[in-house]
Amino acid sequence: MKKTVIRSLFYIILPTILVSLPYAFVNSKAPSYDYYFKAVEGNQRPEVCPEAAELLEHKDIITIGPDEKKIYLTFDAGFDNDNMGKILDTLKQKGVSGAFFVDGNFVKSQPDLVNRICSEGHILGNHTLSHADMSTLSDFEKYKTQVVSWNDLVTEVGGTPTEYFRFPCGRFSETALQYNEKLGLKTVFWSFAYYDWDVNDQPDTQAALQKILSRTHNGCIMLLHSVSKTNAELLPTLIDRLQQQGYTFGSLSDF
Repeated sequence: MKKTVIRSLFYIILPTILVSLPYAFVNSKAPSYDYYFKAVEGNQRPEVCPEAAELLEHKDIITIGPDEKKIYLTFDAGFDNDNMGKILDTLKQKGVSGAFFVDGNFVKSQPDLVNRICSEGHILGNHTLSHADMSTLSDFEKYKTQVVSWNDLVTEVGGTPTEYFRFPCGRFSETALQYNEKLGLKTVFWSFAYYDWDVNDQPDTQAALQKILSRTHNGCIMLLHSVSKTNAELLPTLIDRLQQQGYTFGSLSDF
């Protein structure tokens, strides 16, 4: 009798388990995305990360600005390469504001620059505590630690943390976007970037300038890496040339 009952329960429960397995498997293998844009010459607005377009259609996710002649300068940094100060000097001289996404290593090693970014009216954005691949963090508490610990660190050195957030390397997932919404973050991607981050293989200044100018577009959210010597050198001319073309510079706070 006992064996019969156990066998009956087995055949009742087994189908439920089998039906649940595919769902569990899919969720444990939720896709990650590497954000990108389709570069277009001639100052045309690019298509941004089309395979994740539906995920990115949210008021607190910024990929590209409105279709008007306005540019949003943003800079990423995990360390300082003696160029951040020059970039800040240029922005101050030109009266242009920017957004700087820095990770915890930068905050700890460069508190003076962090405070200068804030005191000179720029946005200090969260780039996580340890430049982590946030698409791999399915546990909310671990995810939250990367965000909140960065905020705490910025506050400790006298800076002002903000709600603006950028994924390291642009790598994200649907879960990560949901966690950002839960944490009250504004997720910022970009609609222009170029090869500028390798400090041992810096692009030629004039060639880089021409590339940037040819791909700048209405509502451009421009990503530059502040470790780049090339970027520090070309920035004054770039700002002048873009203003001559009728562009103005906005702030992420406009969104």
